[in-house]
Amino acid sequence: MDAELQLAVENLLARYVHAIDDDRLEDWPGFFTEKGRYRVTTAENYERGLPLSIIYADSRAMLADRVSALRHANIYEAQRYRHVVSSTLVERVDVDTARAISNVQVLRVMHSGESMVFASGRYLDRIRLNDKDPCFEEKVVVLDSRAIDTLLAIPL
Repeated sequence: MDAELQLAVENLLARYVHAIDDDRLEDWPGFFTEKGRYRVTTAENYERGLPLSIIYADSRAMLADRVSALRHANIYEAQRYRHVVSSTLVERVDVDTARAISNVQVLRVMHSGESMVFASGRYLDRIRLNDKDPCFEEKVVVLDSRAIDTLLAIPL
């Protein structure tokens, strides 16, 4: 086991979910490489190899555009998330790349105080390792349920 790699990946995941949960969405694109890919899909589509995604972005610029739209154009009910991420399985692919798998649950707290499990699934991550902070080359969020709330506004 490569303890240094494990800690680096877990730190990346922790910083990622804290940025989202703390409503620092402008920081979110910075967790990805310039050509980083972010995809939210269902387990059914993923297992069948279907490319259909609920959310898809293939660059940091697209992620930044999404945040800008959330802040300035989209209208949605005030809410916040709280992520719970499991222990992470990490595998070094090569000197510059690692893969990680984590289970995730996202609680959604509405402005009224109502709280519910909003999403559950897995993070399937390909991570670029570099001298600075590691970042995501690809983050695929595979949701357990195909019933998706239309309020999927904030990144998972």
